[in-house]
Amino acid sequence: MKARLDELETQWGVAPEMLHQEGVPAARIFLQQQSSLINQLDEVKAFIGTEYKPLLSDHHDEIRERTQSYGVHVKPEDYLDSFNAFVKEQINQSVALSAVVNKPRELTRVHLKEIRLLLDEHGYTEAKLESAWRNSTNQEIVASIIGYIRQAAIGEALISFGQRVDRAMDKIYALHSWTKPQRNWLNRLAAQLKHETVIDGEFVNRTFARDGGSKGLDKILGGQLESVMTTLVAELWPDVG
Repeated sequence: MKARLDELETQWGVAPEMLHQEGVPAARIFLQQQSSLINQLDEVKAFIGTEYKPLLSDHHDEIRERTQSYGVHVKPEDYLDSFNAFVKEQINQSVALSAVVNKPRELTRVHLKEIRLLLDEHGYTEAKLESAWRNSTNQEIVASIIGYIRQAAIGEALISFGQRVDRAMDKIYALHSWTKPQRNWLNRLAAQLKHETVIDGEFVNRTFARDGGSKGLDKILGGQLESVMTTLVAELWPDVG
């Protein structure tokens, strides 16, 4: 449930609970901008119940079976097969999806939002993909939505995003004779990146806003920020071929 709410917060750009606090006018505008919001909220309400449709029972609680719903697909394998087919079908029709495979260095947060909206509208969420992969392979892998797309499109090995970041940072640490303070800043960058999927100028400016954004971090790193960013992206999502 938390994973689904976190996913919606990333997609909407605002925490779900904030919609209530902003009031009716702001909510009306938000609803107009998010055409798929109603269906998404219905899914959330089905999980937790509401004031008008609470989940009530006088029976003694007993777990008899634990299952995961994949929409029209009963088996997780069928859900993953359907996702793979959808990605291959859409790869030449969606600029954002194409960038994931063919131009990963050009990926932006705008692309990521477009991708999440497209997949969500067709029932493919990161939480469900993780669940389907876990239930079909007995492997717990938090790979990020980009990882699942690349696995479906080009058969790239599915590994955790945290592991991708660690491998990329090993390359970064070998680029330059960093001072201890600089390494601390790089460690901070890596820690924050593990909560993201796409690294771009917006990510750096937001993460280090109090420190001068990209310009401030570049100064701290001795003018090496561009090479750090280039290496990070290249190592996280290698070009095909």
